[in-house]
Amino acid sequence: MITVDRLTKRYGDKTAVSDLSFGINPGKVTGFLGPNGAGKSTTMRMIVGLDAPTGGRALVAGKPYAQLKHPLREVGALLDARAGHSGRSAHHHLLGMARSNGIPASRVAEVLDTVGLTEVARKRIGSFSLGMGQRLGIAGALLGDPKVLLFDEPVNGLDPDGVRWVRELMRSLAAEGRTVFVSSHLMSEMQETADHLVVIGRGKVIADAPIEEVIAGSSLNAVRVRTPLPDVLRQELKGHGMTVEQGKDGAPEELIVVGGTLREIGDLAFRHQVPVHELSVRKASLEQAYMELTAASVEYSTPSLAHATEAPDHQKA
Repeated sequence: MITVDRLTKRYGDKTAVSDLSFGINPGKVTGFLGPNGAGKSTTMRMIVGLDAPTGGRALVAGKPYAQLKHPLREVGALLDARAGHSGRSAHHHLLGMARSNGIPASRVAEVLDTVGLTEVARKRIGSFSLGMGQRLGIAGALLGDPKVLLFDEPVNGLDPDGVRWVRELMRSLAAEGRTVFVSSHLMSEMQETADHLVVIGRGKVIADAPIEEVIAGSSLNAVRVRTPLPDVLRQELKGHGMTVEQGKDGAPEELIVVGGTLREIGDLAFRHQVPVHELSVRKASLEQAYMELTAASVEYSTPSLAHATEAPDHQKA
């Protein structure tokens, strides 16, 4: 288990992480989300002792990382895929890590096989692609067979097959009862992988909840209704406090309803003898829910495509 208790990190007058508190439990994949500059990497670095907190503390299995006698046996981390010495081979890079923590040399071959790098084990790390570097970093995290694992953007540089492999690996590690903490900017992949989410923005926790709960909280969740009597049904739905909008492409027979369940809407239609040809849920994606959650926390915002491509006033007709 990972415990973050009022964790704070300042660099001069800039606060990177502010009073963060959350727990990462075993047996599930916990996704760590937030905009660029939100403090995700800084938080992970403090968990594994690479950065000292200004305030608060981070514990792994109840202890600060620095107090772990053989840390690689208890915590595995991929925070930087380019962390290895470029002149060393993948084999010797992992062998050095193994010897430093009393891990049998035979384990090196095992993890290289797990990540698919057996054939390039004797090649220098400097010749590796980003995707190969990611696989080597994952091998390093798995080396000590730890119960706690942290991965910062583990699918960067991987092809679709590699991305699927990482997804399956994360879920299998969690299924074994391990604590798996993963940061990523790929919302579609996180939706397929994570069980729980911790979302931060500007160094503060915005959400700490199961992924389905985060998605369910989006205002974009709605019910689609198709009826030949839209005006009648619209009036009844609004009378019961629901928000009703016109459907896709302004189709008059289609209504998008927020604030009501399928049962409530169906019962209302039946009670007022309004025929219904379709009644279905329009569920928000994780990306949509995430964008809503972090809208006020984006530090480096960019203009919309329409705004960015709009011609200056002096060029308009």
